[in-house]
Amino acid sequence: MDQTNLSRLSSLLIASFEREEIKNQTKTGINVNRFVSEIATWYEKFRNAMDYRDEEVVRRAAIERILKRRLFFGGNGEKIAAPLMRELLWARYFPDSSISDEEIKKVGLVIDLYLELRKQLLAKPEVKINVDSLIYQLLSSHLEIMLNKSKDIELISNFIFHILRERITIKDDSEETRDIQVFIAVRKAFAKDDMAFLRFHLFEQYFGKITEGNIHMVAANFAKGYKELERQLRYPLKERIIAYVKKQLPPFLILADVLRKQRGGIRNLISNTAEFRNSIFAAAQTRYKSISSKVRTAIIRSVIFILLSKFIFAFSVEATYDNIVLGYIAWNSLIINIFAPALLMVIASLFIRTPDINNTKRIYDRIMSILFVDKPELDRPLALSLKPEGKHPVLNFIFTILWWGSFVLIFYYMSRTLTDLKFSPASQGVFIFFVAIISFLTYRIHQTAYSYTIQVRQNFLSPVWDFLFMPIIRVGRRFTEGLSHINIFIYVFDYLIETPFKEIFGFLEQWFYFLQTKREEMG
Repeated sequence: MDQTNLSRLSSLLIASFEREEIKNQTKTGINVNRFVSEIATWYEKFRNAMDYRDEEVVRRAAIERILKRRLFFGGNGEKIAAPLMRELLWARYFPDSSISDEEIKKVGLVIDLYLELRKQLLAKPEVKINVDSLIYQLLSSHLEIMLNKSKDIELISNFIFHILRERITIKDDSEETRDIQVFIAVRKAFAKDDMAFLRFHLFEQYFGKITEGNIHMVAANFAKGYKELERQLRYPLKERIIAYVKKQLPPFLILADVLRKQRGGIRNLISNTAEFRNSIFAAAQTRYKSISSKVRTAIIRSVIFILLSKFIFAFSVEATYDNIVLGYIAWNSLIINIFAPALLMVIASLFIRTPDINNTKRIYDRIMSILFVDKPELDRPLALSLKPEGKHPVLNFIFTILWWGSFVLIFYYMSRTLTDLKFSPASQGVFIFFVAIISFLTYRIHQTAYSYTIQVRQNFLSPVWDFLFMPIIRVGRRFTEGLSHINIFIYVFDYLIETPFKEIFGFLEQWFYFLQTKREEMG
């Protein structure tokens, strides 16, 4: 196929990849002790398992966590930057020796910039938000993006945005709002941005990049701009747009893999149709094989998250209730409450299936359309309205009653079954609470497993599934988000264990360096 027939957007994307070369990690930066790094890495894996996050935002969250701990007793960029980067190198968030002294100086300057913004915002009575929380989110996001050597995610996200924005319409709102919502959806669905990243990107959209020259202007206009930013993050149609974007992603995900792998020779590859087709099929098969690994990792992290949270509830709520009301601990229900929900998640994962070759053919066809058609036909366009036209109030009332009826019915029969099994009211509450969370986490895992699948038609059982389980999944989502914020294990690790732990790491590293120096003195 003639490569000159590439669409304007795909030609620009390929040109960007040809220019954007991943720089080799130079061995001129600071290095850390391998033994200390090994221990720190295992610590981080265990710590992250307690905090349910996508892998793409784990490093940003680690930066935020370290900043909170390091700045708790005060300090500035110069004092914080080097220890921050050393901790990240210990945990292998960056390769050893990949962070130079010059980059550490830049990190210090950025920290000082946000500390100054924090100071100015706290001095303004009209700013009535948790300034510290916002500053940590913005600062950690800024540092993560600044230190990330690869710009692939930014390039492909921008490409997806420009293709999909024309296929989404909000009838009773502005194009500007539509564009912001599509931007949020692409960042959330493709780049896997968490709320901190989304706030940072929107913050820069409204205020521009923070510099010493504009920080006073940002602080002066903050209240008005932040109100609009939060309005966009709470937009009523946001989730529906995100769901639509997710459905369009499979061809973009596979195309991204080919672009990364071929980088400098992608134009020549595309010009050879057979070879390009083989590359697409090979990339798809590689991704299909990785599904089981990703699902397994998600299950392990979810199970650890659930078990640790369950121990808190089981022994602080259930065991306390049993002691006070029953006079003894009902160990049977306690053990079932701890292990049964996690077992249900593992069983549900056994029903996940790998996409077949027909799915790969559909991905290839869509990639060809994306590359060679200026306005490619993907899925049906999405037309939304804040106030849907022709919405029948009586039918809407009936549907709402049915929706909540299914919710009440399921939990009623769950409670009845648990009563027959001699569960106390507290045990039933804990069990139902975590079944809702398990339902949501299992749903997330299934979403991950089918992220490379193009759905041709809806499964005939989907309406039944939605009717019976969606209310529980939605409740589970709220519970999971709330549980992440109140998980006592996280606070114990972050403020009581991590600080002395990291001090020990630092001591060990200095000790090993001292021993190495003495050995070198021996010749």
